[in-house]
Amino acid sequence: MRLTIVGCSGSYPGPESAASCYLLEEEHDGRTWRVLLDLGNGALGQLHRHADPLGIDAVFISHLHADHCLDLCGYYVMRKYHPTGPQPQIPVWGPAGTAERMARAYDLPLDPGMTEEFAFHDHPGAGGPGVEVGPFRVEARQVVHPVTAYALRVTAGGRTLVYSGDTGPCPQLDEVAAGAHLLLAEASFRTGDDNPPDLHMTGADCGRTAGRAGVGRLVLTHVPPWHDPGDAEAEARAEWSGPVELARAGATYDV
Repeated sequence: MRLTIVGCSGSYPGPESAASCYLLEEEHDGRTWRVLLDLGNGALGQLHRHADPLGIDAVFISHLHADHCLDLCGYYVMRKYHPTGPQPQIPVWGPAGTAERMARAYDLPLDPGMTEEFAFHDHPGAGGPGVEVGPFRVEARQVVHPVTAYALRVTAGGRTLVYSGDTGPCPQLDEVAAGAHLLLAEASFRTGDDNPPDLHMTGADCGRTAGRAGVGRLVLTHVPPWHDPGDAEAEARAEWSGPVELARAGATYDV
């Protein structure tokens, strides 16, 4: 399974990166399957650098804040009005209400909204069946955030990646991340600042989560442009002795 960081800026696009979007690719049945984890503002344009956006097989949205879902609006336009004609409907999994949220975001009537371009599905959540798309199996686990938000556990080819989405530290994240080969964890906050609870994690929180979950590698993402990413990395390294890296737009990882 190959991970490409399409966008990793926290809360809004920054000078070096679009907002959250992660491309996963895996060879299966004679072709390359591609899914996206989130499609935040600014990410669709950058996706062109790494894959044909019309070749994506499914999109998984962690939650409905703009920096994680808003470029579904541009993707809707691309799929509806492409010069080769309307594109086949593709599945989008997200929190309950995703279809309505996206219709409002583009000022569309709720019926049909974007449902002719996207087949919207609610995440099954904890205890529900995982979603299978080609070689990928995706399990969603609700975590703590001001809106309904999910961490996503993706398995393909015997390897597992866990994406925290946006969350404060919580047992649910520890559980879904257990044994992952790669944990892609958000590090929006800094230790020592006056941080609200149940909103985001610090680099130190990410390091402690990696240790409790027993992951193989930690990649820090979603650092806002107003922070130095090096602070998050230093905090994580102080809490965990395993491999730690900072996500950078365009970086790729073999999971």
